[in-house]
Amino acid sequence: MNSITLTKKQARQFILIKQGLIGDYKFAGKDGVLEFVRQAGCVQYDPIDVCGKNAELVLQARVKGFTKKMLYDLLYLDRQLIDYFDKNLAILDVKDWPYLECIREANKQGGRGREEVDQIQAEIMSIIEEKGAVCSKDIGFKEKIDWYWSSTNLSRAALETLYFRGDLVVHHKKGTIKYYALAKDYIPKELLEAQDPYPEEMDHLRWRVLRRISAVGLLWNKPSDAWIALWNLKSKERNEIFSGLQKEHKILEISVEGCKDKFYCMATDYPIIDVVLAETKLKNRTELIAPLDSMMWDRKLIKELFDFEYKWEIYTPEEQRKYGYYVLPILMGEHFIGRVEVVADSKKKILMVKNIWFEKNIKPTKKIFEDLNRCFKRFMKFHEMMDIIYDDKIKVIK
Repeated sequence: MNSITLTKKQARQFILIKQGLIGDYKFAGKDGVLEFVRQAGCVQYDPIDVCGKNAELVLQARVKGFTKKMLYDLLYLDRQLIDYFDKNLAILDVKDWPYLECIREANKQGGRGREEVDQIQAEIMSIIEEKGAVCSKDIGFKEKIDWYWSSTNLSRAALETLYFRGDLVVHHKKGTIKYYALAKDYIPKELLEAQDPYPEEMDHLRWRVLRRISAVGLLWNKPSDAWIALWNLKSKERNEIFSGLQKEHKILEISVEGCKDKFYCMATDYPIIDVVLAETKLKNRTELIAPLDSMMWDRKLIKELFDFEYKWEIYTPEEQRKYGYYVLPILMGEHFIGRVEVVADSKKKILMVKNIWFEKNIKPTKKIFEDLNRCFKRFMKFHEMMDIIYDDKIKVIK
């Protein structure tokens, strides 16, 4: 195959088409949720809910007709998706269960509180067998033990450990409270008993690298936050994996004008390259992007291709924040035009737009505010709010 060279504009378009964030919606309804999750490998989960949880925000930007109930049903009624680990805590296709055996095995061999949990494991499994789904408050074991972030009740540590090991699954959630049930009752037997498709570590890493490339759309072979939770993926292993994937025609190497590093995409995404090289006119959309969106996993790459710097300041001390506690990037067409702080007040049924920060090169015209207003109205409908309130400092949008 001839070498592929794209302009930065074409590279941006490639990522956005792959992500389903430009042009007509390529994902719709429950099937669209499943299709996107399978394309991305996983959707990163975070429990903080200021204007929607991260996974919900990822999906609302892409999936036509998406509702929060749709995701809940796929997780806890249809059981086609499952909470587990991939890029940290994540939501993934339940069919991926056999591929993550190495994570479960690592948690069986080690982890904090292992001895204490081992002593009560049989008792907890028996309690759940009898009662059904439980949360940590339902099972006693209130003594404190050392845990990952701080000390916690043994009940919580035990349930989480058995979940890490694959003995339990998240049955459902009430707010941020997780209820656990026996994995054997909710994961199909053929998946529970399936052999690990990639028992050798390098084969497993190769599979996960390929998934991360698909998740972002274009990735480079260099240190990246896109590789988070890929244990033992050092530069030597990463170089070997990229070389092998190229030789097997699983990935394509792409040069981008003005960039010194090479980029890589899935070979199966070559049709998207044809679209951008043909300079196909694409319908622009305005979307609010989640802080942990797969598109944003490598923020240095976003800076390189989109000339947009984004930091999630939720863990930044308030006095050091440049913007705000929970701020979403605003994508308009193929450009990030700024960021917004928006809060969904579920009690008052009001969506509050607290502040908008435009990029220095963006002049907020009437057209931009009209597009933003339509975007916020969709966001209000997604949250099932009754009205939008704009802060007084946002005068032009009214």
